[in-house]
Order: sequence, then structure tokens, then C-alpha cells
Amino acid sequence: MPWRETLLMDQRVQFIADYQRDVFDVADLARRFGISRKTAYKWIARYETGGPAGLVDRSRRPTHSPQATSERIVAALLEVRRHHPTWGAKKLLKVVSTRQPTWTLPARSTVCDLLDRAGLITTSRRRSVPAHPGRSLIPMTAPNGTWTADFKGQFKTRNGVYCYPLTIVDGYSRYLLACHGLPSTAIAGTRPIFLRLFQEYGLPGIIRTDNGVPFATTALGRLSTLSVWWIRLGILPELIAPASPQQNGRHERMHRTLKAEATRPPSGTLRAQQVRFNRFRQEYNYDRPHEALDQETPASHYQSSPRELPPHLPPLEYPGHFEVRLVSRNSGIRWKKRWVCVTHTLAGEYVGLEEVGDGLWDVYFGPLKLGRMDERRQQIEDHKGRFVRKTLSPMSPD
Repeated sequence: MPWRETLLMDQRVQFIADYQRDVFDVADLARRFGISRKTAYKWIARYETGGPAGLVDRSRRPTHSPQATSERIVAALLEVRRHHPTWGAKKLLKVVSTRQPTWTLPARSTVCDLLDRAGLITTSRRRSVPAHPGRSLIPMTAPNGTWTADFKGQFKTRNGVYCYPLTIVDGYSRYLLACHGLPSTAIAGTRPIFLRLFQEYGLPGIIRTDNGVPFATTALGRLSTLSVWWIRLGILPELIAPASPQQNGRHERMHRTLKAEATRPPSGTLRAQQVRFNRFRQEYNYDRPHEALDQETPASHYQSSPRELPPHLPPLEYPGHFEVRLVSRNSGIRWKKRWVCVTHTLAGEYVGLEEVGDGLWDVYFGPLKLGRMDERRQQIEDHKGRFVRKTLSPMSPD
């Protein structure tokens, strides 16, 4: 019968033992074991040359392959990988092809095999991607159309001080405009970062953030003093749906890379951590190829905004049919000899009111609709049907 896989070595040993007893000739032995005479002579020759070890299967891998990747290409790929341990095959190929444009580089799958054989790939559990439950957001089709901003999760440096990394990205080009470690999320530290970016890169059309401090509050329109400043500059604040970080997926993906390459382990001090952030930002923008940009760098797709930061805040303009009111220091407006609460974040600012029905007025701050005022009740209702203030007081002095 033919060789049985589970007893392959036993069959070969038995074959050699029967051959050595000289009871059967080679042709008879081959028929008894169900193999060809050529195979029989092969195992006899291997046994006579190497003894019992000669009966073990040998590797069928060719000793030479004309299609094998050259050693210098392998060395170049592995060198880039060791310098950037989180980069994949596509990024490695892009970097090496830029450095050596005359080389013929292997396929991506071949590079993956090279990394695997070199022990440079660690498998990780694949995370499920939740469906998009929220509202559709304005698409990013040009540089500075939309900037995204967020605070990456805080962590402690080795001296015990908390670091809150503020990151700001141009959504279209993925250009990392800022990565700054702050001691808190307070607006006192956040606003100067945005001011510097506006001075250096110009103004975006939209800034997309989550609903956290200092980007949003529980006030009418979710306005914060930071977003009020943006609106005065002609920038529209855009909030993602609550608990929906996937609506800012490009930013969250950058945070994953930032966490892996610049925060583990944390630096000794906040100053030392900022040095790592600066180095990461330089590499992320100018050296690291980006998958969504066809392995080009973010810097190659970004350009500054033509809208410059004005020296003074321009006044808000409303259509001629709007009623315009000043929000006083007590957070309200005067309306028909009554006081109507708006929000403290708009103290000193002008709001516009557009009549949309009998005694119903839509309330705007610049282009942003805040809610609807019912002049009978002298209250403003937000988008969720909640009134700004349940009880009204007589008109209050400023």
C-alpha cells in the first residue's frame, strides 16, 4: 500500500529493514510498499549516505531564486521600519522609492512577508467599527475648509504633572497644525494656540470639535466664549453628535498614531514632552506617507488660507429685516419692555431676531441659529424644545 502519512517515518524505517534482510529485491519491496522503484532507490541511497537521519524529509525550498528581493533592498526596508516601528509596508515602500528612485521594489505583500520573517509584525485584535449614527457633516474638499480640534486623553508625565495635548488638524490635507501639551483644558491656555495658528496659517471656514470644554458648554446654542470668538472672526463652529467620536474619525486616527509614537512612555516633564510632540508633528507632516493621500505627505497637500486674521474683530452684520438686540451683562435682551434671558456667553454681543410667525422669532448669533423666541412667553426655546429660563423677571437694568 502507499505511504501512510501518520506513519511515514515508520514505513521508511521498515522499508530499509526489509531491504537489509535481503529477502526481497528492490522491485518486490517497491511493490509491497506501493512506491516506485525510483523512490525506493532514492531512500536507500539517502540511508546509505546519512543513516537514519537521511530518511527525514528535506526542505524543498530552492537554494537560489532569481526573483528574490536583493539584500540591499531588504536592508533599506528594514532600516526604515526599525526607525518607524508603526509604519506599514506601503509607507516603507514610499520612503525607499523616494530615496532610491532607480530601484525596482517588491510588492506590498512581499514587504509584509519580509517584516514577518524579521519579527517586526505584532498581531493585534481587530476592533469593530460602529455604524455612523449621527447627522451628516460638511465634507472636507479643500485646505482650510474645515479644521478639526480635540484634546487627546490626558496623562501624567513622570514628574506627576498632567499633560492635556491639544491637537488641531486641517481636515482635508491631514496637516497637523498644532500639537501642544497644556496643563488643563481651560480657555486661558487654549485661545493663544488658536490665535497663533490664525496668525500663521490664516482663518478656516469651519472648526469641528466634540462637545467638551472649552469648545462647547450647556448654554444656548452650546456656545462657549471660544466659539463666540470664532464666530466673530467668520468661523463657523461645528459640533459632532454627543458620544460619536467616529464623526471626527480622521482626527481620532491621528490620535492613535500620536499615542503610539509620542506618549509611550511619557516624558519626564511637560517641557520634555513638548519636544517630543514637536518632533512628532514635523515627522507626521513632512516625512510620514499618508494612506488616504496616496502615500503622499500632508505637507504636500496643505497651503495657508487666503483669509488673514483681521487686526480687529469685525462687527456682525444682520439682514435689514432682522431686529437687532444687545445682550447685556446680565445675559438678557430687552424685548417690549421685558427682559428675556439669552446666555451669559454672549454678554456684550449683538443677536439678530427674524420673525417667522405670529409672535415667533428665530434668534441668531451671526450665521448660527440659537433657538426660537415666543414673545408671548418671553422665552427662548432651543433646538431640543428646552426653554432657556422657566421663570421670567421684569425688565432688569443693565
